[in-house]
Amino acid sequence: MHNLTEGLARFRRDVFPAKAELFAHLATTHRPTTLFISCSDARVVPELITGSEPGELFVIRTAGNLVPAYAPGIDGIAASIEYAVAALGVSDIVICGHSACGAMTALAEGHDLGALPTTADWLRHADAARARTTTAGVDALVRGNVRAQLTNLVTHPSVARALAQGTVTLHGWCYDIGSGTVEELDIAHRFASAA
Repeated sequence: MHNLTEGLARFRRDVFPAKAELFAHLATTHRPTTLFISCSDARVVPELITGSEPGELFVIRTAGNLVPAYAPGIDGIAASIEYAVAALGVSDIVICGHSACGAMTALAEGHDLGALPTTADWLRHADAARARTTTAGVDALVRGNVRAQLTNLVTHPSVARALAQGTVTLHGWCYDIGSGTVEELDIAHRFASAA
């Protein structure tokens, strides 16, 4: 906790004053251009990877960057997607997987998740990725999972409408932690707008 307290002090002393005008604007304006869905992994920091300023990204982070297919009912992920697309009008959605993903490693290597029953249940949202990924290994599953989660994403009514209207573009990324590189997957033909 000490590190967080020191970080907060640095923010108030160094960062906030240097960006005071931006924060004053953001106090009354919320217009991110991109919905960025990534893993909860602490090594993946969307704003740092993309060089984004506060207010530019609307971020959802889940274990394994999983996006459950749409189903009626109370769902925080679905609500966040709907809000970003229908209320904020983001023009781009990125699903970003990453190297050394613990969730994908557990699935690719068949780890026993008996002691983590909630995690095991959550990771069932990657079943389609496992079934469709023909190449062995974590890296292949990470890529397959990004594609599978994009497929789940388009089941959300707000996303389907925005795609049909040509107001949103989908992107699949894979971030390599060790090299800092980002691979953009070729998914345009699968998720192109109907416009």
